[in-house]
Amino acid sequence: MKTCERLVHCVDFNPQRPVNLLSFSYCELLEQEKPIIGSSTACVLVLDRESGTVYTANIGDSGFLVVRKGRIVHKSEEQQHYFNTPFQLSMPPPGCHHRVLSDSPHSANTLSFPVLVGDVILVATDGVFDNIPETLLVEILKEVEGVTDPVKLQMTANSLAAIARALSFDKDFMSPFAINARRNNIHATGGKPDDITVVLATVAV
Repeated sequence: MKTCERLVHCVDFNPQRPVNLLSFSYCELLEQEKPIIGSSTACVLVLDRESGTVYTANIGDSGFLVVRKGRIVHKSEEQQHYFNTPFQLSMPPPGCHHRVLSDSPHSANTLSFPVLVGDVILVATDGVFDNIPETLLVEILKEVEGVTDPVKLQMTANSLAAIARALSFDKDFMSPFAINARRNNIHATGGKPDDITVVLATVAV
C-alpha cells in the first residue's frame, strides 16, 4: 500500500485504473532482493473529484460499502476460490509456489460509479464484514452521512473496529461468517477472529 500511495503521485497516474496500482506494486514486491513472504487481499478506491466518480479494484474478501440516505447504494463482491479461501496476492517461500494459491492483480474486480456529496464510504477487511451484520453497519454509517469532521469519522471507524473485534470472540453470536458457513454445509456458530482494518470517509466538495 505504501507503493500504491507513492504511485498515485506519479505524473502518469490514471485514476480510472486503480488495478494498475495493484499490479505495479505487486511487481515491485516480486522484484525485491529480500522478498516479503506472505499473502494479502487488497481493495483500492480512487475518487476522481472532477467527475464525481469512484473507481475501484478489489481482490479477495476485503471490500467496500457506499451508504446514502440510510441504504447501501454500492458494494463490492468478494472473490473466493471456495468457502473461506479468498483470492489473494501471494509471495510464497522459495520452492512452494506450486503449493500456494496466488492470483494475478488483474483478477481484481473493477467497478466505477458516481458518488454524491455526503455519501459514506467504508473500506474494510473481512474481519469487519465477517462479524458485523450489514444491517448494523448501515445503522452506524448513516449517522455520519455528510460528516466532514475527521475526529468524528475516526471515532466511528474505531467504534466499528471495536464492535467487530468483540463480536469475533462471541461464541454464541450468529455472525455473517457463521451464516455463510452454514450455507456451505459447515455447522458453525460465533464470530471469526481475523484481521480488522477500517477506513472511513465521506464525499465532500
